[in-house]
Amino acid sequence: MAIDVNVPSFPESVADGSVIAWHKQPGDQVSRDEVLAEIETDKVVFEVPAPEDGVLTEIIENEGATVLSQQLLARIEVDAVASKPAATETAPLAVDDKAPTADVAIAPAARKLMADKGIDVAQVTGSGKGGRILKEDVLKAIDNVPAAKPAAPAKAASVPPVVTENLEGRPEKRVPMSRLRARIAERLLEAQHNAAMLTTFNEVNMKPVMELRARHREAFEKTHDVRLGFMSFFVKAAVEALKQIPAVNASIEGSDVIYHGFYDIGIAVSSPRGLVVPVLRDVDQMSMAEIEAKIREYAQKAQNKSLSIEEISGGTFTITNGGVFGSMLSTPIINPPQSGILGMHNIQDRAMVVDGEVVVLPMMYLAHSYDHRLIDGREAVQFLVKIKEMLEDPARILLEV
Repeated sequence: MAIDVNVPSFPESVADGSVIAWHKQPGDQVSRDEVLAEIETDKVVFEVPAPEDGVLTEIIENEGATVLSQQLLARIEVDAVASKPAATETAPLAVDDKAPTADVAIAPAARKLMADKGIDVAQVTGSGKGGRILKEDVLKAIDNVPAAKPAAPAKAASVPPVVTENLEGRPEKRVPMSRLRARIAERLLEAQHNAAMLTTFNEVNMKPVMELRARHREAFEKTHDVRLGFMSFFVKAAVEALKQIPAVNASIEGSDVIYHGFYDIGIAVSSPRGLVVPVLRDVDQMSMAEIEAKIREYAQKAQNKSLSIEEISGGTFTITNGGVFGSMLSTPIINPPQSGILGMHNIQDRAMVVDGEVVVLPMMYLAHSYDHRLIDGREAVQFLVKIKEMLEDPARILLEV
């Protein structure tokens, strides 16, 4: 019996997608839940699993095709047996001779992730049918590995680059823009064209936070099993500032202003596909340990391209940290329909005058970009000053004052 394999259901915010990879070809044996193909949208990459065991008999939409939600993608003959050995996407991993690999089935997405992260099959316990190793099993194994091997080069795009020469005879490479990069470009232009965006700056003495972090980092990590970074301090400080300046946590919809009674903070993180902004929901109800753990989880998912639509949708305010790349000062662009974004930067020792004396302090420039249609300059400055005050006196973060 032949059954259809359809494109996964896209959320309302996603119109269509592109088939970027087929992991199986017609005539290949497939198992239920095995990843057949990957579809890239302007937000995330969807994996298309096999609905039943059988043989892939027909591919309707090839790599590079634009597809819609629930569109017919391929067909499978249920419970059939392939007449030829199933093709494998990558060469088998080199493992220890003693590793029990002979009878272990590995899903293509799991095999690729194992190769990228240098994970041996002996380190992974399969949870799929008959002990089959799934992508989720590899992600669990990665979390348990103390130090991962360097990642292998990323798989080339399905559409090869075109190498040409310009009028002067010098080589140039032309590659299609990914859907995510195209969407980023679209949203950046939208923010600049549809908002009256301004940026205000300030600087913060990071010494109090650094001393507090150094004093309690070891106990924090031992108690909560998560590293204490700077981001949780900034998130907590931002929430308290948003409570005092509600307009920064608001958005414009038509001729109305929507004041949000919740605090969903987007954290900009880099991924192999570009910048993504997963959202911490109801962050005012989260502890610093929960914030750090969630940020770590999002960073891992961003690298593994496993963030869901729900995890990167919405948000009432955004924080971005260009300092991790060495940025000293920048003007971050707001993420529509939000009305504000906070930019963190590199920490550097600078000579500062304190009580009439010159002292060396670890200073960071802060930038607050805002939509001037909704937020007055006074409010924007007060918001940033509030964050500065809380970071320079971290006890205020705990006391919420």
